[in-house]
Amino acid sequence: MTIDINDLIKSITESLGRIEYIKSDDIPNIDLYMDQVTSFLEDRLKSTTRNKGEDKILTKTMINNYAKNDILPPPAKKKYSKDHMISLLLIYYLKYFLSISDIETILKPLNEKYFGKDDEVTMAHVYDELIEKEAKMLNGIIEDITLKFDEAHTMYRDVKNGDEETLQTFAFITLLSQDVYIKKLLIEKLVDGCRDKYARDEKGDKG
Repeated sequence: MTIDINDLIKSITESLGRIEYIKSDDIPNIDLYMDQVTSFLEDRLKSTTRNKGEDKILTKTMINNYAKNDILPPPAKKKYSKDHMISLLLIYYLKYFLSISDIETILKPLNEKYFGKDDEVTMAHVYDELIEKEAKMLNGIIEDITLKFDEAHTMYRDVKNGDEETLQTFAFITLLSQDVYIKKLLIEKLVDGCRDKYARDEKGDKG
């Protein structure tokens, strides 16, 4: 692979730097109409899209469907609160690798217990602690990616037909994909466990 490791790390760092860790304090404290919601999300998250100016963040139709399907609590008088915005940010990040049904499963208990509440634990508290921990783990992610790059760089060195770089790039992508695949399997099992527990709890309440 002819990619320089320093260039790779720089590229990774820049890509990770485009992840917009929006804190709850960054969200307006006033209720917003739909146009204000989509404008805020578009402005703060556009740097995370792959195709600038083409990829949509969250459209009005998407947000309406989330509310219609009980993934997002319905707005009050067509206005969305800070808790709505936090839920939408969580949905935005999760929808890249989870189905809508899975997102509903893991967000429903949070919405029922913390949405619109002003207790010791709030949606803002849950959200801020999560993104603070994620931000601290970025260096570990960079180290893991660098390790996989180094491993891929040791492969296919015996290939003499000029395809060494192509094969090493393929290996790097596949090693990264294996990590994603394994974690996705784990996430799905955890979500299924949450869904089963939630169903048992509902059955117990009705019984």
